Amino acid sequence: MHLTDARWYDLLHTRATDPEAVRRAYADRRRRPNLLSDKGTLFLVAADHPARGALGVGADRTAMADRRTLLERLLIALANPAVDGVLGSPDIVEELLLLDAVHEKIVIGSMNRGGLAGADWEIDDRFTGYDAESLVKYRLDGGKMLLRLVDSDPGTIPTLEACARAVSELAEHGLLAMVEPLPYARDAAGDLTMHKDAASLQRAITVASGLGCTSAYTWLKIPAPDDVSVLDATTLPVVILGGAPSGDPEADLSSWGAALRHDVARGLVVGRSLLYPPDGDVAGAVQAAAGVLEAAR
Repeated sequence: MHLTDARWYDLLHTRATDPEAVRRAYADRRRRPNLLSDKGTLFLVAADHPARGALGVGADRTAMADRRTLLERLLIALANPAVDGVLGSPDIVEELLLLDAVHEKIVIGSMNRGGLAGADWEIDDRFTGYDAESLVKYRLDGGKMLLRLVDSDPGTIPTLEACARAVSELAEHGLLAMVEPLPYARDAAGDLTMHKDAASLQRAITVASGLGCTSAYTWLKIPAPDDVSVLDATTLPVVILGGAPSGDPEADLSSWGAALRHDVARGLVVGRSLLYPPDGDVAGAVQAAAGVLEAAR
């Protein structure tokens, strides 16, 4: 599936002349009956970064700003049968719907994108994307929320409360709630730095696991830890996130593979590392990640 000139201009024409096409595309999407693949795994490509203003990949601060290029790369990734679906903000999900790219795929809607990258209020991550009601209305398969925990930043508190409410609302409708708890702190310059030590990650996992009035539909999205025993902190299903590309794809794959061998790990949710690999080979990067998941599970 490639984004030819004809498909691109048809998309632009539809955007300008037929806004109701989005509603029809939601309604017409052929849903996959099961969340997990036949192998009991879940492999999603993440594409919700631009909605939070996080456009950079490596040294290129605006890599994800070119929408046609991003959509082209998403189409390549989704064409791999090992990719179960996509995690995206409403605009990207709707563009993929209009391109007929997500039939029989899992679609997880991104919910809180208000903590703009680099903003003073970044940790107060307001829900500016999908909400539980719209996820039900549009027949998506679940919602994802980012929960960065910064003990010194009061913006953590409203974000915690909003995530707890979303977990409860999604569970009421039987939809997956994918929570991404990440422990952060501000350094002397005021910049946010993620804590990757075992104790901080375990604490984040246990906080996220207890959100809402039930954890029945909660999944966790966790960075691959150096100490895989970190994942002993939960019985909830875990997907391993790709995070910012390290610049060493082989090292990233090895790290994901080690985490995927843990009993609670069910799959991968990776964005920039697969969509913007150093060699530009999106199909190759996706296939390599699929191979790591298959080997681990």
